[in-house]
Amino acid sequence: MTAGLSTAHQMSPEIADVFRPAGQVMLRTVDDTQAWGARLGALLKAGDLLLLTGDLGAGKTTLTQGIAAGLGVRGPVTSPTYVIARVHPSITGGPDLVHVDAYRLGGLAELDDLDLDASLESAVTIVEWGHGVAEDLSEGYLEVTLRGYDARTVDLVGHGARWTDPATAAALDDLVSLA
Repeated sequence: MTAGLSTAHQMSPEIADVFRPAGQVMLRTVDDTQAWGARLGALLKAGDLLLLTGDLGAGKTTLTQGIAAGLGVRGPVTSPTYVIARVHPSITGGPDLVHVDAYRLGGLAELDDLDLDASLESAVTIVEWGHGVAEDLSEGYLEVTLRGYDARTVDLVGHGARWTDPATAAALDDLVSLA
């Protein structure tokens, strides 16, 4: 893992608003995944959209449990596979958590049927299996890719002004380098 501030790519307008922190995160246990998620959750604010990508068992829901703890929302946080979406209200006065599982959804039209845009600006929204489905929900989002099972690696890619802002980019670099 390499520390240090990464800059947004400036090669073309299509990727000028993309931020990749230096290095990747290695999380060796479920507890590590939840603890790192709590630190990520503490950085989030209302309006943030996270897309979690990874194979079955890669830790998407485990990471979301940690993020929920960092946000201070009511739990328990479990996979929303069969209910598709759950709202976890804040118990600290911060934003609610909207936790979505897009695995069974057929595309953006079915995701749109969930009316996520009604709470998108006032909540933190996490969409598991969101890659290729949920990017258009917001102008900016943080893509979190998990690989592995017991021990896992995490890659972050921020899209849009929220995630390429120098202060946010520095906070993400710190989060990656201190893992």
